[in-house]
Amino acid sequence: MGSLGTEPNVLQVAIVGTGIAGLTAAIALRKHPAIHVELYEKATELREIGASITLGPNGLRTLERLGLEDCISDKVGYRGPNPISRFYRHWKTNEIIGEDFYENVSEPLHYTARFHRGHLQQALLKHVPRDLIHLKKKLVSATVESGDYVKMEFGDGTTATADILIGADGIGSGVRKSFAPDFELEWSGHTAFRGIFDAALIEPIEGVPLDSTHWWGPDTNFFATRLAQNLFTVQGGIYADPKDPAAIAKFRDGGQWDKQADIQLLREKYVDWNPVVKALSEVTPNVRYYPNFFCGSSLPTWIFDGRVTLIGDAAHAHGGAFATGGSLAIDDAYALYLALMEVVPSSTTEKPSLETIQKALKLYEDTRRPHAVKLLKVVHANNEMKTRKIITATQETDEELRARAKRGSNTTWLHEHDVVKAFEDARAASVKV
Repeated sequence: MGSLGTEPNVLQVAIVGTGIAGLTAAIALRKHPAIHVELYEKATELREIGASITLGPNGLRTLERLGLEDCISDKVGYRGPNPISRFYRHWKTNEIIGEDFYENVSEPLHYTARFHRGHLQQALLKHVPRDLIHLKKKLVSATVESGDYVKMEFGDGTTATADILIGADGIGSGVRKSFAPDFELEWSGHTAFRGIFDAALIEPIEGVPLDSTHWWGPDTNFFATRLAQNLFTVQGGIYADPKDPAAIAKFRDGGQWDKQADIQLLREKYVDWNPVVKALSEVTPNVRYYPNFFCGSSLPTWIFDGRVTLIGDAAHAHGGAFATGGSLAIDDAYALYLALMEVVPSSTTEKPSLETIQKALKLYEDTRRPHAVKLLKVVHANNEMKTRKIITATQETDEELRARAKRGSNTTWLHEHDVVKAFEDARAASVKV
């Protein structure tokens, strides 16, 4: 495993987690000749697991900047035939009642794409040498020793050291727990039921849209899309009062992340919906629970002891809102790469000082944290509104539903976010200070 001293003039970077965030960060940072990367993963093997994931134009553009066109091609991700960001259909009538249009996207490769998470992960893995990835390394603790280096301890009794530690280990981040042990996540009250299966199962159903589609109902939604490699995915959901003990037992604690769920819960929820949705729920062979958690409050900083930072859900868990988690993680990784490229010369002949490392991490945080804080404020407001409706038994009228769908999601600021411009703005602001 990587350790200090093997290359005295090279910055040793440890990444915990080999999901989308960790792999993107590794691919980007390895482009810097003065940086060496090692990855640590708690899983026993790197295999195709997980549900579907959506990448918007921002994440797709960033992967293209990194030369990863093969990871976002139609062989890996699915794009519908129409260049429209999102379609919204009525839960009962199946008519299109709203659309989200792109504002500044003309390259087809940048149109919103849907992936099997495992397919995207495997595509990214092809760009990371296997000997840099260490499996069965569940992080137990991490500490910064005398300000000089980071020490990691793993569940198998081994240790490793690095100059910088990047926590890319998701919503239950062990890195975050090591440096912000009092930070707590909150359940949003929403639990998704997600299934992926052979697309041949939907062939008998008439009227399944070729485009990825959201059906909006008065108290929940339903999403369905084709995926690459002849797969299909559906997602339904149940909303509950997040403080209701019965709901907590059934849909949060009793429904651990990625745990097998009762398919009847999905079918019963959509039994009165339009024939296409009902048929899709009936052919879905199985589903899994995904209770949505989000940050109880924004972390005041993503930098710890000058040598540790977070990316992806470890930094800003947002409960999966707006299907933007994958792109957020990718842009985090790229912003961190830009910051280190800016502060650490590629021709450096000596290892960067703690002050230099802190400067780079601060530039990364200034680039990304304001964007994440804005998103979390929207998520909090939406969750509070949904909870009030549940508690007061208030149901949206059909007129209100149609008006909401017609307005669309108003999330262009998320899905078309320009991480390079944000970095340039943060860099300019740092120069003025």
